[in-house]
Amino acid sequence: MFAVTAARIDADDPLSALELGEHPDPSPPDGWTTVSVRAAALNHHDVWTLRGVGISADRLPIVVGCDAAGVDEDGHDVIVHAVIGDPSVGGGDETLDPRRSLLSERYDGTFAERVAVPRRNLVPKPVALSFTEAACLPTAYLTAYRMLFTKSGLQPGATILVQGAGGGVATALIILGRAAGFRVWATSRDERKRDRALELGADQVFPNGARLPERVDAVLESVGQATWAHSLRALRPGGRIVVCGATSGAVPPADLNRVFFLQLSVVGSTMGTRDELERLATFLEQTGVRPTIDRVLPLSQAKDGFAAMIAGDVFGKVVFTV
Repeated sequence: MFAVTAARIDADDPLSALELGEHPDPSPPDGWTTVSVRAAALNHHDVWTLRGVGISADRLPIVVGCDAAGVDEDGHDVIVHAVIGDPSVGGGDETLDPRRSLLSERYDGTFAERVAVPRRNLVPKPVALSFTEAACLPTAYLTAYRMLFTKSGLQPGATILVQGAGGGVATALIILGRAAGFRVWATSRDERKRDRALELGADQVFPNGARLPERVDAVLESVGQATWAHSLRALRPGGRIVVCGATSGAVPPADLNRVFFLQLSVVGSTMGTRDELERLATFLEQTGVRPTIDRVLPLSQAKDGFAAMIAGDVFGKVVFTV
């Protein structure tokens, strides 16, 4: 079958580590099944794989990609949940299983004509969602859904600040937050991305680090070190930061005096459960909200999509069709 693989690790030139061509068909073990991929979405995680983050060289070559929608062996349209974990170990939440992984950290991923996944990781695709739209959900949109509805502790009408408009998770936060009735503010260093955030439904946008009109109830943070000080300053007393990533660095000054004096909360959030993915798909079906897609490319042009992401030249999701 045709597939896109990480053939080697190259931290400085990740695109050179990508290979396209024939790869053995999946051989699913007991409890797993095969999905014929119709569409698969690109994430920063896939670029990190090429750089050697979260994977060791002995697992290579490996098919990259975590997100997909397709058709299962019984002919059902499905979405692939990318978290491989045991919910019984995590108290009903597979993201809390200490042995969990994302699909392509241990197994061949979704950038292929076919992918093997555990049967329980399949979620029915609503008819209202296209394969291209559904493929965007399992990583960025599921992460945003969990941050907003499971971890933030907020009710509709609250004010949230989304750092780094333009990234996949940040874009999803703006879209889902607006649809759920939050007042959404967003930041970006790029004026074009601030304008796009307004088009998506953000109420107000600001340059990175700008003074806000008032303090917010929660900050949704995926940037990390570059925006952390601003995130802390932006919170009202008793407010909360929900953090899902640290693309600009993972060790900013903690500013503990501000944290304890204003009784701020810092809450980590990673991906989401299979049940949350199913509810996310229903949320989109019921609200009419759809993922923002930057570009759709055939899988044979995957290098062009990776190059655009590495260059930061995307707003929304890059999707490959099979």
